[in-house]
Amino acid sequence: MTGAVTAVLGPTNTGKTHLAVERMCGHSSGIMGFPLRLLAREVYDRVVRIKGPDQVALVTGEEKIVPPNARWFLCTAESMPEHDAAFVALDEAQLGSDPERGHVFTDRLLRRRGREETMILGSETLRPMIRALVPEAEIIGRPRFSKLTYAGAKKISRLPKRSAIVAFSAEEVYAVAEMLRRLRGGAAVVMGALSPRTRNAQVAMFQAGEVDYLVATDAIGMGLNMDVAHVAFAGLNKFDGRRQRRLTVAEMAQIAGRAGRHQRDGTFGAISEDGPGAFLPEEVLSIEEHRFRPIEHLYWRNGEPDFGSIDALVASLERRPEPGVLIAAPQATDLAVLKRLADEPWVRDRTRSPAMVKRLWAACGLPDFRKLGLDPHARFVSRLFGYLSEGRMVAPHQWFADEIARLDTIAGDVETIAGRIAAIRTYAYIAHRPDWLAEPQVWAERTRSIEERLSDGLHASLTQRFVDKRTTALIRQIGADAGALPVTIGPEGEVLVEDHAIGRLDGFRFTVDPSARAGDRRLLLAAAEKRLTGERGRRAEALVAAADGELTLTEEATIAWRGHAVARLSAGASVARPQLKLDRDLDCLDKAQREAVQARLQRWLEAMLARQLPALVALAGIARDPAATPALRVVAGELEAAGGLAPRVLLHEPLTALDGEARKRLRKAGVTIGALDLFDPRLLKPAAARWRRALLALRGPVPPVAREGATVLARGTPGAVLGSGFRPLAGQAVRVDLVERIARAAHDAREGRAPFVPDTALATSIGLEPATLDRLMAELGFRPTRGETPGWEWRGRRAPRRAPAPAAPPTGAFAALAGLMRHG
Repeated sequence: MTGAVTAVLGPTNTGKTHLAVERMCGHSSGIMGFPLRLLAREVYDRVVRIKGPDQVALVTGEEKIVPPNARWFLCTAESMPEHDAAFVALDEAQLGSDPERGHVFTDRLLRRRGREETMILGSETLRPMIRALVPEAEIIGRPRFSKLTYAGAKKISRLPKRSAIVAFSAEEVYAVAEMLRRLRGGAAVVMGALSPRTRNAQVAMFQAGEVDYLVATDAIGMGLNMDVAHVAFAGLNKFDGRRQRRLTVAEMAQIAGRAGRHQRDGTFGAISEDGPGAFLPEEVLSIEEHRFRPIEHLYWRNGEPDFGSIDALVASLERRPEPGVLIAAPQATDLAVLKRLADEPWVRDRTRSPAMVKRLWAACGLPDFRKLGLDPHARFVSRLFGYLSEGRMVAPHQWFADEIARLDTIAGDVETIAGRIAAIRTYAYIAHRPDWLAEPQVWAERTRSIEERLSDGLHASLTQRFVDKRTTALIRQIGADAGALPVTIGPEGEVLVEDHAIGRLDGFRFTVDPSARAGDRRLLLAAAEKRLTGERGRRAEALVAAADGELTLTEEATIAWRGHAVARLSAGASVARPQLKLDRDLDCLDKAQREAVQARLQRWLEAMLARQLPALVALAGIARDPAATPALRVVAGELEAAGGLAPRVLLHEPLTALDGEARKRLRKAGVTIGALDLFDPRLLKPAAARWRRALLALRGPVPPVAREGATVLARGTPGAVLGSGFRPLAGQAVRVDLVERIARAAHDAREGRAPFVPDTALATSIGLEPATLDRLMAELGFRPTRGETPGWEWRGRRAPRRAPAPAAPPTGAFAALAGLMRHG
């Protein structure tokens, strides 16, 4: 018996893996399969922090950490165990279309299921394959958290900080890293062939800001989380094991999607302006809009081979799938090696039983970590199987000890040490097979320690080769006369002295190059400040002349221009009248410039408030209008203080005192006086809701934001409160405008003296539960009819004895007046 199957599809940076990890940790046991050992290790470390090391296992070809009581397994796709688990997930399932490893992912997609829940994570391009092969799966699309934008081609010397440069061969990676060392002081290096230890050490260097650039192969495309702002492609062609070809647009997007993190936007581009290394316009459009050609087929190979004989095994592995979306996988290395060994008479003599055929197939599954090619790798497997099929049927102690001892040295250059790491992975794979060595645990620990030592040596070698930690010659040669330095501004905001970067001018703020020595910072600041006055003045003029679309309000209530904070809001006389104060970075401007900028930003703020929150602006005006009645000013003031959403019961007394003209004025302002709540439906739109939350946050805590587009939320979930536009009812919270829609229909029926029969189609489309509708009708003053026809009849609502105390004291301008009216 298997549980529900869910396919979570979307581009990079959509939180798919994070969601699956959370779901798995909520079950009693789980298995997750990943495309890379590095990624499995990364998620393993995360789950260990949640569940503890005694409960979590890591299983890859060459690394196994399996505590006796392990319940959660993080694995490479090839190493996913067969045992039963409550939860099973497969990450990057679109790799079923990869000619080399696709059959493995297709097999896991088709055959691995969790007892309670299964999740398939992948690209949106996988959707037609899910519908064809897993029709029972619920498909959930997830949008990217941040925006991905094409930034054009930039030379390596002009790349912004926090950039990752992607190349497609070790030689090219090393060449780019060497260039960055000369131009920018250094770079970290990440490749799929690196051990997790080396990769983590290199990434830590990048994350800590010791280097501003990272050079990587396309291994970074598979979900490895790094703080990258920009991804630059050193080329757009790769050798896929068979031929040199251009990347598919989906592959480009997978790599480019590493730019940006969570809700921070990212950019991508190339380092070639034309030729085969440049992006085509249609490729850019597809990547930015996340639109790719759907996958039309997946590669398949029989996941349950026949071990009756070698010939039966080969035949079962070469069996073709039924006509449809599955196609036969190209011959993989393990099958090619099997065929080579099947031609050896001694191999056939030793594989006369299914158990020995299975043992042969396991030996053929040894990956070619060293990339030796088919012939040398087949010879190595042949020797290994010879050991595994004679005598004690284990590899000899002395042979294995000699082989790994030969690798236990960190002497040599980067390429030599990297080659030893690839080789030790081969022996680690052998050591982690339970029956290939006499003392597998001892040798697994020994190979692990050698890999760690080689990894540390490789990290040190990479750092020595590609990172220049010396203070730049520029700083030493500047001298004492800072005013004489020829300071210029580069296109990316870099401040240059004779083409050497000494810092950055971001907006109006100058920041000294972090690599400068502490004793030189004052000198650099003096040089820059003396020469940047004119540039800052030009920027102030550009800000004053800026169009409204160039200014934005951030979640931190700051006003940004061209991505840089220029002012911030603080609480003013009322919610709709915040105060605007220029950022301290603009203190460098003279008085006239600051006043001109202040006036421009104030005009923008007033225009945006009138556009996004017209009701709050109108309510603020009514609350200050001496011609308005006291009751109307109380309602307007309290409703504005609540951000335009308030329960009717809190304003019962002043509402009762409103005359027809006052009510008309509220409606003209955009306020709906509902049966249960007062609100402006325009405030429920995403842009208006963001502005409303920003203004309310200036005066105190605000409730969590509701999911965009939601109509009904479960009680207790983020945003399921009236302050976010949702009225709690029974086990759900319903958006206030939908509550009012149902309320109006009920009262219209009441005026016709007929029982009200709710529109079941409407309730279903909204997602209302029966208990929620019952609660709503009771609060509206209706009770179920008695008789054969189900419905609701009016019974009258009780007048509230007293409005319940709000969670916080009223903050409206007329709170005191409201109190006088209640007790007058």
